[in-house]
Amino acid sequence: MALIFRKVWSSMVVGRSNAHDSMEPQLQSMSPLHQLPLDVILLVFKFLGPKEAARACLVCRMWRAMISDNQVWMFFLQNCRESWETILFQETILRSGYSLGLSPSSFHELPLMQIYGQRAEPSGAIIIDCGSGYCKYGWSKYPCPSARAATFMEFGNMESPTYSALRHFFSTIYTRMQVKPLVRPIVVSTPICHCDDTDSAKAAGRQMLQTMYSVLFDMNVPAVCAIDQAVLALYAARCTSGIVINIGFQNTSIVPILHGRVMREIGVEVIGQGALRLTSFLAEQIRQRGIPCGSMYTVRTLKENLCYVALDYEAELCKDTSASLEVPGEGLFMLSKERFQTGELLFRPPNGGMRAMGLHQAVALCMEHCVAYDKGASDDGWYKTIVLAGGTSCLAGLPERLEKELFVLLPPSVAEGLKVFPPPYGAESAWFGAKIVSNVSTFCEAWCINKKQFRQQFHNRFL
Repeated sequence: MALIFRKVWSSMVVGRSNAHDSMEPQLQSMSPLHQLPLDVILLVFKFLGPKEAARACLVCRMWRAMISDNQVWMFFLQNCRESWETILFQETILRSGYSLGLSPSSFHELPLMQIYGQRAEPSGAIIIDCGSGYCKYGWSKYPCPSARAATFMEFGNMESPTYSALRHFFSTIYTRMQVKPLVRPIVVSTPICHCDDTDSAKAAGRQMLQTMYSVLFDMNVPAVCAIDQAVLALYAARCTSGIVINIGFQNTSIVPILHGRVMREIGVEVIGQGALRLTSFLAEQIRQRGIPCGSMYTVRTLKENLCYVALDYEAELCKDTSASLEVPGEGLFMLSKERFQTGELLFRPPNGGMRAMGLHQAVALCMEHCVAYDKGASDDGWYKTIVLAGGTSCLAGLPERLEKELFVLLPPSVAEGLKVFPPPYGAESAWFGAKIVSNVSTFCEAWCINKKQFRQQFHNRFL
């Protein structure tokens, strides 16, 4: 059917190009396709594909009206590489930029033909997720990050960097990617720091952003999009409001986010232990058994592959939990109770000699602050969506255990409907959140800032 339609369409295009505009009604009446039902013609347009369907708009007014129908372009969008849920989230909620926008029910009101055309030519932005432990970077058009770099070991503390440190950092990443800064816009995640609702914290946050923008624009980057790591992790879960628990390299942060904005007035809870503390604890446990564990990289590999969080810690102590893993170049390692004792440190910091709140206690405290802030508001319950982020949050059993502990700590009215979600893309959730933003059809206009805008509007926009 598609082949017949192509031939008829080609003859009509030729005839239309040789005739006067006043002949168009005559051509329309001569067309045998006008006798076909509308549903059949739309089905044939879908067989033709998006490019030839768009060209068919030139044939006549009736075809132009039919091809502009959202049903045709919804079909094409649903057959893209990205999932339909992601496209729906991008083109409704994220389409308007930082202010966020429509509800998914408003999708049919959008010009889907125009959106498809904009998405067909992606900007191909550079994405750099400046994690406190590892930096992930790559092209937004690729399915995953190109490479990783040990942030802390190679570049030092990136939470309060100087101009020269940031210049060295970005120059190194661009060199490794073998791309010039002036080629494409960049999406960069900002560290989860300076989140307190104090003048000094706000000033430090503004200074860090200003330094980052200055470095990138001095390197001739055409446009920059800077978004908080926790917000990107939330976007990766296709949410705009909720609580993000980011288990970073040195600290764990519990970040309340409402409509894509970090709620500093509610407060960000910080626990002074992160992935490094858990890895060090596991290394100590292994050494106590007289097993040479080699480098910390080996211990981290064991943690990522063998460790988990027990749903019931006391019951797990009575079980045989032995498991082994062969690390290339290091040999075979056998772990037993260390497998779940390492993750238990998140809930019982004193087990590792630390005086700090357990993860569940910090999250419960954050939720109580959210309840107090949200009292009387119409958007009740946004804080009941809890998303995990960071490499250590990938430990098996962590979402279930945290959910269980929160149901014990919180009042039934607050705990009802609570759900803890695992990292949607593992340790690379923030990078994939940036990828989702960079593939929005209005990315450059709605999300990026150029050098001129930075000079004119920075203080008004980010204060």
